[in-house]
Amino acid sequence: MSQSDLSGVPAEREAHSRDYAVLCFLTIINVMNFVDRQLLASFANFIVPDLGLSNTQFGLLTGFAFIVFYSVMGLFMGTLADRLHRPRLLAFGLALWSGLTAASGLAKGFVTMLIPRMLIGIGESVATPTAMSMLADRFPSRQLGFAAGFYYMGVPIGVAASLLIAGYLGPAIGWRACFYLLGGLGLIFAVGLLFLGETPRKGLGDAAPEKMKFKEIIKILRASLTRSPALICTIGGGVAFHFILGAAAFDQLWFVNERGFERAEIARHSGWLAAAGGILGNLLGGWLGDKWQQKFKTGRPMFLFWTSLLLSPFAIAYRLVPAEHILFDLGIFLGFVQLGLFYGPTFSTVQELVPPNIRATVVAFYILSLNLIGLGIGITGGGILADYMTAQGHPEPYTVTLLVFTMLSMLAIPLMYVAGKRFHADRARLFDEGLLAR
Repeated sequence: MSQSDLSGVPAEREAHSRDYAVLCFLTIINVMNFVDRQLLASFANFIVPDLGLSNTQFGLLTGFAFIVFYSVMGLFMGTLADRLHRPRLLAFGLALWSGLTAASGLAKGFVTMLIPRMLIGIGESVATPTAMSMLADRFPSRQLGFAAGFYYMGVPIGVAASLLIAGYLGPAIGWRACFYLLGGLGLIFAVGLLFLGETPRKGLGDAAPEKMKFKEIIKILRASLTRSPALICTIGGGVAFHFILGAAAFDQLWFVNERGFERAEIARHSGWLAAAGGILGNLLGGWLGDKWQQKFKTGRPMFLFWTSLLLSPFAIAYRLVPAEHILFDLGIFLGFVQLGLFYGPTFSTVQELVPPNIRATVVAFYILSLNLIGLGIGITGGGILADYMTAQGHPEPYTVTLLVFTMLSMLAIPLMYVAGKRFHADRARLFDEGLLAR
């Protein structure tokens, strides 16, 4: 049975070369987004001693200081993306976060780094709800997993690039100059966005989107959440998966302090593993997730259930072995593969389970949940636990911390199973109620 037979999805046009060009451009911007976001963690072994930070302070800078503004403002920006000219909105966000990234290079201590990191979250909150909304209007449903997976190659490439910057440029020009360079590059791309035309919205053509009030959009979102177990479980699974992604902000400190690496060496080494594993995971996750949904009577989250079940043992094993063990590099590599597999299937799923007029809003709500709850607990909780274990005299506080949050993240496995089983029934209901056009 085809995907259209299962969900009632009508035939859609194929994506054109211009659509793929826009996808590539938005992916480059997403790379910059994640380079900026990860740069603080990648330079942890440079910045922590330079600014005299504790693990808790470092966790706040990479956690709630950024995430609260990013997540809460993201919901507001998502509603704007459902109503305004999206490329111009994205240009504003990129210019804002790039200017503040450059300002971060001037920090002299915790407070002077805290202020720009909080405000950067406002600018970066524009990016994904806006971009994913545009891609959902440019690509047919059967290719949406691929488009989301390709766009989210920005995560592994951005993470890898930030590590390689820390490993190669950091020792040469210093961490502050790297922040200045990244900020300047972002401002150039913001100008380029002003020349990108708006994407016609599906169901509206070239007409302006309906100017719904904020309360009305939130009402529709709340109704979608309460009536779709697949949507709730996909979001919940994503939140659980992000517990370890948050705690992984301490990876570089773990590598140096408990596995004996030199700080620039391990930044380079893990950067190349991140690039290889993450790109492979994103490409496979988007493509295989689409194929899975077309072939089987379950949604894309079921694909994540099986891949997580297979890869999770490696995520535990490599934390327990010495650095020279074969499982060490394999575990890092497979960890980035698993990260890459995640984005295409989940972001395409949440967009397909809500009416088209709130797609950007649901993406923003999903990001709010992933960051405020998942990353926020992972990063901040990780810092507090690491400081506690250190105070107790534990010889490997980072190892214990990272293992605890790895096991917490495995709560995603049963949630993805339920989401995959419920997907087609929940999507069919949207068509039956006329909330999606046939």
